[in-house]
Amino acid sequence: MKKALSVFMTSALTVGMLAACGPEEGATSTTPGSGSGGEKPEKLVVWEDKDKGPALDYAIKSFEKEHGIKIEYKEVETTKIQEQLALDGPAGTAPDVVTIPHDNIGPAVTKGLLAELTTTSDETTSRFSESSIDAMTFDGKLYGLPKATETPVLVYNKAFMKEAPKTMDELKAFSEDFTKDGKYGFLALLDNYYFAHGFLSGYGGYVFGEKDGSFDTKDLGVNNAEAVEAVDYINTWYQDKLLPNGIIGENGGSALDGLFNEGKVASVMNGAWSFQGYKAAGIDIGAAPMPKLPNGEPVKTFMGVKGWNVTSFSTNKEWAEKFIDHITNDENAKKRFELTQEIPPNTALLEDPIIKDNELASAVAMQSQDAVPMPSIPEMSEVWPPMQSAVQTVITGKADSKKALDEARKTIEENIKANHSGK
Repeated sequence: MKKALSVFMTSALTVGMLAACGPEEGATSTTPGSGSGGEKPEKLVVWEDKDKGPALDYAIKSFEKEHGIKIEYKEVETTKIQEQLALDGPAGTAPDVVTIPHDNIGPAVTKGLLAELTTTSDETTSRFSESSIDAMTFDGKLYGLPKATETPVLVYNKAFMKEAPKTMDELKAFSEDFTKDGKYGFLALLDNYYFAHGFLSGYGGYVFGEKDGSFDTKDLGVNNAEAVEAVDYINTWYQDKLLPNGIIGENGGSALDGLFNEGKVASVMNGAWSFQGYKAAGIDIGAAPMPKLPNGEPVKTFMGVKGWNVTSFSTNKEWAEKFIDHITNDENAKKRFELTQEIPPNTALLEDPIIKDNELASAVAMQSQDAVPMPSIPEMSEVWPPMQSAVQTVITGKADSKKALDEARKTIEENIKANHSGK
């Protein structure tokens, strides 16, 4: 695990159902050491993201053919999976495998909802980026295999920018020249800590330090001198009126997207989740890693990792583990990318033309190399509101960076002590 902090903003998904095709009859043969008690199950049940179920079909067919185990899946809103598992588990109707954002792993493990992976080999984990495996790890134990990564990048309108600036200084100079008459050179939701974090981390701020391979919740770097410098830098964009106050707050995202889709913005900081909407609006978009900060360091954005996890309620844990090994191999990850455009963390695929020659996918893949996974510990929930409030307080001129961040740290410490047994 790396000394880091991290994200997130989990993508919203909705409840639906799809049944996967499988063998007419499940096999009942046994394989020593496989599944609970060596019994091969007739089927495994999987909860998948909304509208992503069909992307499983390719991998399911080969798994069913090889092992004779039917795979059934349904699509469940990821923000409701923990709540649903807590209900379905005791009722005996929980699935064997689920997909959740990595920052939900800590809370899910704490609630007893996920099982540690105990049969996954080093050969399997080595096919993924180190940071994505870190994201699937909680308290030194592996609780899933990664299937997709997401992180903000620079998205630009090719009608205004022929190529992406390499540095934030270049981007700021471009914005100073371009921003007028209702048009903007660059927009970002920098009052939102998910996006602002990349700047704080790039300057040397951090959320939690590391101790003995785990996050140390008593070591907070949210208000160190480097974090203060980063927020001061963010504030210069507002002081120079390059970022409008109109995109501050909970409606900032829709305002930013609206302006970009109307052709009034040359570039934005956003994630892969925005690509389809921009293209649908008729914008010819390009994408690149975020430009380097004035200190020469990269913008170390938060990285979200979606993974496949085995539930603690499964009676077929080893077979469930074998299934997620199968669906995340390079071949199946590549097929999933073709169908969903979700960026796989399989390192072999980063040089595959399907990603390397795809400008948008390549930008996310490259930015992910400098990104840090969100801490997946429950205490991270205490970080978001105070830090968001701190940055907003600064850019609206209500306090200086040091005072605002000192107050944020105090609030975070108090909330961790009150809500997490004083860890």
